[in-house]
Amino acid sequence: MEFLDIPFFDDDFFKMIFRFALNFIFLTVIIRFIYYPDSKRKDYVFTYYLISTIVFFLCFTLKKYEMDIGMALGLFAVFGIIRYRTNPIDIKEMTYLFVVIGISIMNSLVNKKMSYAEVISANAIIILVLILIEKYWALKQVVSKSIVYENIENIKPENYESLKSDLEKRTGLQINKVTIGDVDFLKDTAKVTIYYFN
Repeated sequence: MEFLDIPFFDDDFFKMIFRFALNFIFLTVIIRFIYYPDSKRKDYVFTYYLISTIVFFLCFTLKKYEMDIGMALGLFAVFGIIRYRTNPIDIKEMTYLFVVIGISIMNSLVNKKMSYAEVISANAIIILVLILIEKYWALKQVVSKSIVYENIENIKPENYESLKSDLEKRTGLQINKVTIGDVDFLKDTAKVTIYYFN
């Protein structure tokens, strides 16, 4: 049965719903249980879900049309220039954006040449790699902060440990390294830079 040359229903409907459900489950594991617990960024959770949903349905529906190479390249060029003009996006958030777009494309373009075992395995491997890197192999980021320090006696090289412990007590941070910059003997102050893990 058709209306304006478009059928009301075809067998691809069930494929679309099943693949979307599968895609949504894997995305939820990545976004809600791997990304969100560390970042606590609700705005990006919203963005990732919406972008991945749009990309999934866009790829699924475009798969039914014969696209020439120019159309296909144009589509991926659009994906390539996605960026936020208002705020610069961090590299980690950009990586997760690429992951959710990639998974959505992969899950929507499954065909007879690829089994569901392969699709599920590919999704599971991506999730496993994310968990390993995010939870276990992630390198701590060293952050630096400049402070005007007034206890001028502690800037002497022999008083380095006293300087470090005093700064740790005042800032509440576990400091790795302290460097001394400009010293003002008239005001009895020194500009020190502390380095600590974020």
